Amino acid sequence: MTEWVQWPLIAAAGFWAGMINVVVGSGTLVTFPTLTLFGYPPLVANVSNNIGLVGGGLSGTFGYRAELAGQRRLVRALLPASLLGGVAGALLLLLLPAEAFGTIVPLLVAAGLVMVVAGPAVRRRAERRRAGAEPRPPTGRRLAGVAAAVFGLGIYGGYFGAAQGILIVGLLSVLTSDSLQTITGLKNLLTTGVNAVAAVTFMLVTWEAIDWVVVALIATGATAGGLAGARFGRRLSPGVLRGLIVVVGGVALVNMVFFD
Repeated sequence: MTEWVQWPLIAAAGFWAGMINVVVGSGTLVTFPTLTLFGYPPLVANVSNNIGLVGGGLSGTFGYRAELAGQRRLVRALLPASLLGGVAGALLLLLLPAEAFGTIVPLLVAAGLVMVVAGPAVRRRAERRRAGAEPRPPTGRRLAGVAAAVFGLGIYGGYFGAAQGILIVGLLSVLTSDSLQTITGLKNLLTTGVNAVAAVTFMLVTWEAIDWVVVALIATGATAGGLAGARFGRRLSPGVLRGLIVVVGGVALVNMVFFD
C-alpha cells in the first residue's frame, strides 16, 4: 500500500484513538495495530504513536477542565506519581523485550473492568459506613496508596499504554468518592502526563526510532478526536459511560488474549 493511501488511514486511526482515549481509554489498540499492519517496526510504531497521541490528550484534558475544578489537592498528589511512572516505563520499553508485559496486561485490563463495575457498589457501602457524611477525597495513608498505584499504572503507560485509562478509572472508582465524569477528567490529565514525559524520554534517548510523519498524522487526528471526544463524553450519563468503558475494555481484552 502506497504512503498516500496509508497517510489518511493513519490520521483517521489517530482521530478515533484520540476520541476513544478521552471518553474511555485504550485508543492505542486502534493506532498501534494500524501502524504494524502497514509494516512499521513495533518499536517505531510504539514510540511514534505515543508521541502523536499527546496532542489528543491535551485537547481532551482541556475539554474536561470543568470536571477538574476543585481537584487541585488530588492532582498535586497523583500527577507527580504518574509522571515518574511514565519516565520509568519509557526507559523499560528501551531495555526490556516487547513481550515482557504480554501475560500480565490482560489481567490488568480485566481487573480494571471489574473495578469500574464494582466502583458504585463499593462507594455506596462506604457512604453507608460514613452515615451520610460528606464525600471527601482520600487523605493520609489512603492517598499515599492511591498515588503508589497510579505510579505503577504510569510505568505501564510509559511502556505501552493500551487501556491505561481504563485501569485508572477502575482504580479511582473504587478508591475515591468522585463522580465518574470527574474521574474521567483526572484520567485524561494523568494519562496525558504519562504520554508527555514518555514522549520527551523517547526523544532524548531514542530519536532514531521516531517516524515524524507518523507522529504528525496521529497528532493531527488525535487532537481533533480529543476535542470531539470531550464534547461527546461529557454528555453521557454515568451508567452509559460505565457501560461504554466495559464494552471497549472487553473488546480490548478479547483482542489482547486471542489476536495479539
